[in-house]
Amino acid sequence: MAEEESTVFELQDEFESKAKGFGKGKYGRILKMAHTPSRDEYTKTLYITGLGIILIGAVGFAIWWLMDVLPTYF
Repeated sequence: MAEEESTVFELQDEFESKAKGFGKGKYGRILKMAHTPSRDEYTKTLYITGLGIILIGAVGFAIWWLMDVLPTYF
């Protein structure tokens, strides 16, 4: 039991030592500015992403349809 506790404490210490320098690197400023999006931000992102997926799918379908129809005219 004591052996397991020491292993857990060692892992915790190792994790904390790595986490201390986490915000000091080149991504530190970005991580400090990061936050959980609000409900409004999330829904806007969801709508924009959904519209982008639909638009790309429509363009792909149009290209497929043109490639299927155009060769019959030539």
